[in-house]
Amino acid sequence: MADRRTFNVVILGVGFLFIFTAFTTCGNVEQTVVKSLENTTFSGSGYHSLGIIYGVFSFSNLLAPTVVTVIGPKLTMFLSGLLYSGYIAAFIYPSTWSFYLTSVLIGIGAAMLWTAQGHFLVENSDASTINRNTGMFWALLQCSMLFGNLYIYFDWNGRTEIPDSSRRTIFLSLLVASAVGTLCFLALRGIGHEGETLAEEEEEEEEEGQSLLSTRVTYKRRANAAMQDTKSEFKTILRLLKTKTVLLLSPCMAYSGLELSFYTGVYGTCLGATAHFGGAAKGLIGISGIVVGVGEIVGGGLFGLLCKNNRFRRTSVVFLGMVVHFVAFYLIFLNIPGDAPVVLETATQTNPYLTPSVSIALLCSFLLGLGDSCFNTQLYSILGRIYAEQSTPAFAIFKFIQSVCAAVAFFYSGSLLLMWQLLLMVILGFAGTLCFFVVERMQNISGDLQEY
Repeated sequence: MADRRTFNVVILGVGFLFIFTAFTTCGNVEQTVVKSLENTTFSGSGYHSLGIIYGVFSFSNLLAPTVVTVIGPKLTMFLSGLLYSGYIAAFIYPSTWSFYLTSVLIGIGAAMLWTAQGHFLVENSDASTINRNTGMFWALLQCSMLFGNLYIYFDWNGRTEIPDSSRRTIFLSLLVASAVGTLCFLALRGIGHEGETLAEEEEEEEEEGQSLLSTRVTYKRRANAAMQDTKSEFKTILRLLKTKTVLLLSPCMAYSGLELSFYTGVYGTCLGATAHFGGAAKGLIGISGIVVGVGEIVGGGLFGLLCKNNRFRRTSVVFLGMVVHFVAFYLIFLNIPGDAPVVLETATQTNPYLTPSVSIALLCSFLLGLGDSCFNTQLYSILGRIYAEQSTPAFAIFKFIQSVCAAVAFFYSGSLLLMWQLLLMVILGFAGTLCFFVVERMQNISGDLQEY
């Protein structure tokens, strides 16, 4: 049984690896692709598409647990994978209506996918294997930032324009990757209660002569139970939103949404739109995505290990994340033209304060990934510590605030100059770090009082 559960976790990670190789690469390049479209009837915006995705995702989280309970995590993830594949396919022969329709659908699919993933991972773990399984899944997921972006680098390096033929080839490849990841979910094997497999349970039900009507009644009961659980969880979320701890952590959660939108969609677009990089500009989008992924992997592994051994406090890691991000923002301000996110053409000729440097640009990519891992790992850590008995609603609040802020950021990214976007992140990042310090101090004082 342990081997079956390990098999499931590995297949789960491989499925996410393929799906997010496609989606992460797509999000990194889509604004650049949209700007280079030769189809004059297309009027979509990559920023607006990503904003719709995160906006729909944030609200769909409220209904996703019900869907997972009723139809099961395996089927939920398979259907969600189909929605991801549909979004990728929309870029092969793009039209404005299909572009935005699939943006809505993938937002719904993302909520179901991540809810089902959490349910399935816990279902296939116990107290002794949860850390190992989470680590395995996280490592496979983060590798998704490497392969697709590497393909972008080799295909786009030296190009100044993205022709339709190249676009179709890239997104056909990404569609295949997404489809492979979706099919992986069909290979997941059921785990029954008390050590029984799902097949054994079904065989017992057949022996007992269970009728189709009885099965329908069972699903109806599941649906009713799921609705009751959803109502109860929603009430808990509303109650937690009023607590001092969640209110204080909200600026930090909101900041994680702003910087998420920046490193996943805006920064790569800025690099591709900087004419000073010449023929390397478009290829830099891919390399930047890879370096961001390296920063995420290094930060997640390093700080997870150090904090586990109590060598660093959460506040130290968050402070380091703030400093790392602020250094990156300052270098980006000096190195990248201010109109790079908003230029309508494929490249901007504006001169920044420094002569644009590829080395500085990639250093900033690494710092963005490293800083993001600092904030996210410690937010998960402190929420898991404070709300150990209410982890599901607490993490739902985190993802809701993060996704809403990411959606807002994507919508203003296409009309706000780079310097103002950076300034907003600096202000919110500083406020979020201070609030995180206050919450950590409150928990330390509370712990000291309990000792007495």
